[in-house]
Amino acid sequence: MKAKFLIPLLLFVVLVGFLAVGLNLDPHEVPSPLINKPAPAFEVPQLGQANKTFSPASMKGQVWVLNVWASWCVACREEHPVLVEIAKSGLVPLIGLNYKDKREDALAMLEKQGNPYLLSAFDANGRVGIDYGVYGVPETYVIDRAGVIRLKHIGPITPEILKQKIYPLVSELQKS
Repeated sequence: MKAKFLIPLLLFVVLVGFLAVGLNLDPHEVPSPLINKPAPAFEVPQLGQANKTFSPASMKGQVWVLNVWASWCVACREEHPVLVEIAKSGLVPLIGLNYKDKREDALAMLEKQGNPYLLSAFDANGRVGIDYGVYGVPETYVIDRAGVIRLKHIGPITPEILKQKIYPLVSELQKS
């Protein structure tokens, strides 16, 4: 008779244990299978100049940052001043990937808030985002000279993340 009550109690304790572990995980630290693998290749039109294209192959030999963003994304607007800081620093090229957006809305946002990007690629249908495993915007990738993804950050970049993670990694990669 006691065994009938012990099994549900044991299952409940195990479930609570899994829940406790899950609640302590940082959602921005989702492991990406792309870390230390070549960045997926693509070629899409540029946001500002639809007659020109962008491909990561054009960045080979440079350490660079790819920031996935959209004009409809509230968190992207929050992170925008940090991206402007990256651009002003001149430490690393910042490329935007405008994701599932309307070209005119994206251009209007950059016009209003300032354009921190060397250029923005235009991923209208989200195909490039799928290849990069984008969960949502914003997401940011640090890519090394060989075109290998070294960091994926989910969510807005804060000044702390910039100073503690991105700048040190970029400096280290630029030395090698």
